[in-house]
Amino acid sequence: MNIAVIGVGGVGGYFGGKLAQLLPRKSDLNIYFIARHRHLEEIKKNGLLLDTDDGQMICRPTGATDAISELPVLDWCLICVKSYDLENALMQLKDKIADRTMILPLLNGVDIYERIRSVIANGIVFPSCVYIGTHIEKPGKVTQQGGAGIIHFGKDPANDYVDPEIFRLLDEAQIRYNWTENPYIEIWSKFVFIGAFGLVTANFNKTLGEVMESEELSGYVKDIMREIVAITAKKNVALPPTIVDDSYLKGHNFPYELKTSFQRDVEITDKPDERDLFGGTVIRMGKDLGVPVKTTQFIYDALQQKKKVPK
Repeated sequence: MNIAVIGVGGVGGYFGGKLAQLLPRKSDLNIYFIARHRHLEEIKKNGLLLDTDDGQMICRPTGATDAISELPVLDWCLICVKSYDLENALMQLKDKIADRTMILPLLNGVDIYERIRSVIANGIVFPSCVYIGTHIEKPGKVTQQGGAGIIHFGKDPANDYVDPEIFRLLDEAQIRYNWTENPYIEIWSKFVFIGAFGLVTANFNKTLGEVMESEELSGYVKDIMREIVAITAKKNVALPPTIVDDSYLKGHNFPYELKTSFQRDVEITDKPDERDLFGGTVIRMGKDLGVPVKTTQFIYDALQQKKKVPK
């Protein structure tokens, strides 16, 4: 089986690294890492150092490269890039996807399936989301600190095919997962939290704790959450009736000084960020479905006024 991890950052490094641990005892398994720059150089030279809550491990893939064109045709592909790199990665990946290639996208967003299908027509795409706290600590090293470390995913809405080998490999690699009939409940539930808090922390440059203690900023968060939930109602995604309160209160579970990942990306002025994923998607869906999204539009417009190098 040929497996590729497209984007060996925090998420890709964690799950790809765990899968790579299977290589010494599986002669018919090949695992390829797509990474860049010094991170790639260190992986090729010394392997990937994965530092997890369960201990450290050195992960040596079958091959590591920055060129998707060098990959063989794939049986399984984990896509772990940022959303602004997704289309470019997919265009390069097209020729490596067969009719029964399984694609597992492990990135934020509620329209990732549609984004993939706009470029790749064949293969099996599993709608999914992931909960994990990881980052590249330094080139060649990925660190996991907290987070559930679990993948929620389900069948392709357009294709029932699933190779059971995917579950055996996940089990053997000790990767937690939840196969569900309706993955969109988990996908949207996560988005309610990360979308609202991400937009507000990024626009006002406030930590999670500062947002939680501010009545005004908390109001923006809850309004955005309500707008997202109104969209899910139009799309017949049955979220719990307490989803807004539950999602808001999750903010108390994090350190006061925590910055959201989107906020940290916005602070880096010479790189693209995921404002379209968090704000643009809600605005487009709201327009298409006739759902008012005034607060999301207000925060998104304010972000657009901030200087940013085009992607």
